[in-house]
Amino acid sequence: MERNSPGGTGPVHVPLGHIVANEKWRGSQLAQELQGKVKLTFEEGLPLADFYLSSRSCILYVTEADLVAGHGYRKRLVRVRNSGHLQGIVIVEKTQISDQYFSAVQKFTVLDLGMVLLPVANQLEASCLIIQLVQEQTREPSRNPFLRKKRCMLSELSLVQTVQQIPGVGKVKAPLLLQKFPTIQQLSNASVQELQEVVGHAVAQQIHTFFTQPR
Repeated sequence: MERNSPGGTGPVHVPLGHIVANEKWRGSQLAQELQGKVKLTFEEGLPLADFYLSSRSCILYVTEADLVAGHGYRKRLVRVRNSGHLQGIVIVEKTQISDQYFSAVQKFTVLDLGMVLLPVANQLEASCLIIQLVQEQTREPSRNPFLRKKRCMLSELSLVQTVQQIPGVGKVKAPLLLQKFPTIQQLSNASVQELQEVVGHAVAQQIHTFFTQPR
């Protein structure tokens, strides 16, 4: 298998249906759950990410310990977002211990960086999610719009969950907002007048303040 030298930032070449994992995950519960269900290989010094699903798609895994330790994980996320050739999917352990930090990482990942974030309770749940992502990678492209929609569900779920975290929005207003403003960029650029047509003036002001105030 060809790939760039360790520590490089170029694309990693991944055979179809395989996962290339950073050596640090060897022996972990996550790797043990993946073995036998997908074709898993390990490489030392992988650039940027923890797992590569393809040369253009990767997973960054943020553990409970990463969240508690501080903001060190953010540099990795920014490097992937700025790489120009990678679509990064961020998997975050959301537990009783890390729950207090989750809202911040969710806003940073989805609102600031525009990346997909998927919460998991543990590595067992993460393995099921990664297997699902690999299966989606290996499916043939379909012209059926309903199948295409199904493949976008993970990304859409991440977006809805994040918009729900905006002050004043919640579970009811988030889908309504995304019907009119289907991307974070469109939502953040909307005026108070445009927003109040969907959620009323008070909430519209809260949303506008959220996106315009320095964070």
